[in-house]
Amino acid sequence: MPALRFARLLVSVLPWVVFPCTMPAGAADALVPYRVVGDGIPAPLTDTPGDPRRGRVAAANSTQGNCAICHPMPIAELPVFGNLGPPLDGVGARLTEAQLRLRIVDAKRLNPQSIMPAYYHVAGLRRVAPKFQNQPMLSAQEIEDVVAYLATLK
Repeated sequence: MPALRFARLLVSVLPWVVFPCTMPAGAADALVPYRVVGDGIPAPLTDTPGDPRRGRVAAANSTQGNCAICHPMPIAELPVFGNLGPPLDGVGARLTEAQLRLRIVDAKRLNPQSIMPAYYHVAGLRRVAPKFQNQPMLSAQEIEDVVAYLATLK
């Protein structure tokens, strides 16, 4: 029951949480167009391949991906903060890179009720602090780095 109370509390405050952004002001103008095919984004957002080491850092960093706030992660030095999302160990065996990419870019495309933030989507968001408006939480390269990291978790 405490986990359920925590989940309800988190859901009630998530819309008010502002995640710091690493992108400069006006960065939404530079959003890379992408195409959703089925349940994924098959084409990478950048020409530079994702770096799993940088992706691990971004996923664990509370000012970037902050995945551990909702997902148990297979990083020994990272405490388990949340379990609202599925565990990320083995996610690279369960999902393709295209599927991972869409879930990170905009999970609401797959599940409109998802509480996972859209890391590379800026249109139609509500309750965003003015200084973070029109800015994705992760750059296209950071998305590719996180996808590369998650793909290694088999």
